Order: sequence, then structure tokens, then C-alpha cells
Amino acid sequence: MLLYLHGFNSAPSSTKATQVARYLAHFHPNEPVAMPRLATEPKRVREQILLLAESALMAGEPLRLMGSSLGGYLASYLMETLVRDTGPTQLRAVLINPAVRPYELLADYIGEQENPYTGERYRVEPEHMGDLQALDTPSLQHPDRYLVLLQTGDEVLDYRQAETKYRQSQLRIERGGDHSFQGFEQRLPEAFAFLGLA
Repeated sequence: MLLYLHGFNSAPSSTKATQVARYLAHFHPNEPVAMPRLATEPKRVREQILLLAESALMAGEPLRLMGSSLGGYLASYLMETLVRDTGPTQLRAVLINPAVRPYELLADYIGEQENPYTGERYRVEPEHMGDLQALDTPSLQHPDRYLVLLQTGDEVLDYRQAETKYRQSQLRIERGGDHSFQGFEQRLPEAFAFLGLA
């Protein structure tokens, strides 16, 4: 199963998620896919993604993770949590401009928010920063299981944080671009080949 995790204030209807769904439908129509609309509270998100991932593994499916921005942070949490129980062979992740310390970045967003994709209004609370930090993965047990796509022009995140954290992973760093990752669709063949869907 491919599990796609969107970023903060994003949704399964985002451009990248739509491109991923379209690519899968065309080239791998039999691959199960989950693109959940993630909860707004970190503790609920943790329960949500663990349930989806563990269900796939219990069904004997390879679990292929893809995460953008905050979704990349969550995908890393899943990888490092599940690999203890399953071993690395069934787990791989593609991260797109992943957040490394979102509990620092999102401190500036405490208060009321509105998701531009769904119109949902919700609050980011101060305690959410500690809940996010509890999902941190400062060290990676199997860094070779990550393909990390970065663009240096990311206006939201400092790409160098991810470059440092994932330095032993397969890094693809492009000059310029932005947080949405310009030209993402052209990266999909390599991303899916890495995930075992060549």
C-alpha cells in the first residue's frame, strides 16, 4: 500500500497528492493507496497513521510511504516506529521537502487556522508543539530506506536541516524551486522506482 501524508494546512486534494494519485492510476492501478485527510491534532494524527500503516502490514502488503513537508516528518516517525517490529525490508519512504523540526516552525501558527483546501477552521494550541516533538526521530535506524527530494528555494523550510538529518539517505537536491517542489511530477518515476513500483 502507498500511504501519502500531506503537509500542514494541506489535504488529499493538493497538487502533489493529485499528481501521485494520477500516476498510480495510470501506471500501477492495482496498488492500494491511502491518502487520508490528516487530523489537526498531533496525537490524533499519530493514532490515524499508525492504524493505517499497521493494517497494511498485517494484511501482508509492502508499506510504501510518501510525505510532503509535515507529512515527511510523520513518514519518518512511522518508518522509525514500525521498523522495530517489522524490519526494514518492507518499508521505504520518499520525503518531499520534509519538515525536520516542525515544533519550532509551527509555534508561529498558534491560534486559529483555516485550511485553504477544505475550509476547516481549527486551532493550533501551544501543547501541540510538545506533542509534535514527541514524534521526532533524531537518529535513523536505516537511512538508506529514505529518498529525500529537496529544493534549495524552499521559502518555508531551511532545506539544510533535512540535508543534515538525511545525509546518509538518498538525497536529491535541486537548486531553486520552492516549498511546493516545482517539477514534482517529473520526479515520480524515480520516486516510485525507489518504492519498488518501477
